[in-house]
Amino acid sequence: MAATRPTTIAEYIEAAPEAGQPHLRRLYEVLKNVASDAEEAIKWGAPFFVEPRFLFSFSAHKAHLNVALTPATLEAFREEMGGYRTTANFLQVRYDQPLPEDLIRQMAEHRCQAVLQRDDDGFW
Repeated sequence: MAATRPTTIAEYIEAAPEAGQPHLRRLYEVLKNVASDAEEAIKWGAPFFVEPRFLFSFSAHKAHLNVALTPATLEAFREEMGGYRTTANFLQVRYDQPLPEDLIRQMAEHRCQAVLQRDDDGFW
């Protein structure tokens, strides 16, 4: 990442490793389409979508990106994640892997629905 801290998601993506920028741009489009009315912000050094609570965020790393969707959302899609690495809080996609756009879209929609129904597992 660049020495100056980005203040917008576009700046964040521009400062990310060049190899990941295509994935990050497409990921941003997918998340923006799902949550078009959500507030976008850089929090804790990463892009966040908030409406009114945390919806999801993502982060760029040297060789991969992480998508944060909440543990409950990740668990709901555990079987569909196949060869992608996960932790309790993140779906990790290496830049040399295809971006699972449909899966991320479904997961983001699931997360938005959980927030609307106030069934959001108290995450952030």
